[in-house]
Amino acid sequence: MNRWLFRKKLEAFFQEDIGDGDKTSEYLFENDQVIEGEFLAKEDGVFSGEKVLMEGYPLLDSDVHIHLLKRDGDIVQKGDTIAIVKGNNKAILSGERVILNLIQRMSGIATITSQVVQELNNPEIHVCDTRKTTPGLRMLEKYAVTCGGGKNHRHGLYDGIMIKDNHIKAAGSLTRAVEKVRKKAGHMIKVEVEVENESQLIEAIDSNVDVIMLDNQTPEQIRQWIDKIPDSITTEASGNITLQNIATYRETGVNYISLGFITHSAKALDISLRLMGEE
Repeated sequence: MNRWLFRKKLEAFFQEDIGDGDKTSEYLFENDQVIEGEFLAKEDGVFSGEKVLMEGYPLLDSDVHIHLLKRDGDIVQKGDTIAIVKGNNKAILSGERVILNLIQRMSGIATITSQVVQELNNPEIHVCDTRKTTPGLRMLEKYAVTCGGGKNHRHGLYDGIMIKDNHIKAAGSLTRAVEKVRKKAGHMIKVEVEVENESQLIEAIDSNVDVIMLDNQTPEQIRQWIDKIPDSITTEASGNITLQNIATYRETGVNYISLGFITHSAKALDISLRLMGEE
């Protein structure tokens, strides 16, 4: 992750929640005091968010100390201590909610991604995300996917060309769409095309695209088509693939499987902050 941009996002998140001051902490604590707390996993999963802890609290108070017991990508079990934080009471309590929201969200994504990778159980096929992310959180959510063993697809519209069904309709044909973008794209930009039927598949192969996405196809259909695609073209499957059926795509021979649900539908992992000595 870009550290500068990441810190700017954290600052914005804290500003949204704290505003001109945490009234509860300000009114409750007349004097600063050092407190200590632990971030606890309340269910099993995969942790992601060490950078949120390490970069977040120092933005509120440079004297806050964080001791990590779990690192990004580590398996956590219910009851495990993820990190211990020690420092100013107002800083720790004011930053609690934002930090928890982020690490719970990221750990949930890392957890479901790990489950998908294990269920697929084929290291030759890479599980990757999509652009179906929460606005403002894409950087963090895509990072969380990598913590769970997944790969990142393009990060935005700016770092790759992906011709989808509506682009093809607007251009008049798949071939015409590829020809138009090839005239303007530099040699460093890859061109991916989404295909929905065999005639589009042949067009994409003849157009010598870099990546072919086989959209909403059954494992059986993919296996039939994969032999037609030259090794020089990267293949990707997407659409109607779930945690429950991904194992059926294990022997399809594709290079990548892209999944929207690992980001847009991930359940947050339950994590809490408990002050040391708290009953």
